[in-house]
Order: sequence, then C-alpha cells, then structure tokens
Amino acid sequence: MRVVTYILLALLLLLQYPLWLGKGSWLKVWEMGKQVEAQKQINDQTQKRNASLDAEVRDLKRGTDAIEERARSELGMVKQGEVFFQVVGGEGAATASGVAATVPSTLDAK
Repeated sequence: MRVVTYILLALLLLLQYPLWLGKGSWLKVWEMGKQVEAQKQINDQTQKRNASLDAEVRDLKRGTDAIEERARSELGMVKQGEVFFQVVGGEGAATASGVAATVPSTLDAK
C-alpha cells in the first residue's frame, strides 16, 4: 500500500511542477504582468509626448503666431519696423554674477 501512495505522490508532484515552475508557471505569469504594466506606463508617456508634438506641428502648419513666437524666442528675430531694446544691468547685476565692473574715471585724472 505504501508503494502506491509514493507513486501517487510522485505523480501529483510531477503534475504540479509545470504549474509552479514550468514554462507557463504562476511566477512567470506574474512577472509578465508586471512587465506589461511597466510597458503600458511607457506607452502612455509616449502617447502624451506624441500628442503634444502633433499639436505643435499642426500649430506651426496653420498659423503664423507660433512661427513668430519661435523666431522671437529662439532666434532673437525682430519684426520689420520694430525697435529692439536690450537692457543691460547696472553694477549690482554685474557684481551679482561674479564679474566685477570696472569703469575708468576721467575726472580723477584731472
């Protein structure tokens, strides 16, 4: 009777092996589920980025406002008839950046 019990126990273990440790085991299914979730997050981020790039391309194709904005901010361009003023900081701005401002004085030489 014991031999039959051992044989049945061995058959049970052989049947359980693929379920827990085989090719389609629970552990591998669980790991694949985690990988699928991570890939879904990456896909969502990529879709959001693609949507924003698509909106920017459509805006650049349709209107001149976006093109003008890019030309002003990235290329420093100015419209025809406009006057460009550049404000240079005083002594406080120069010393704050770590550059000492030295201005020669002509009054001291006299």
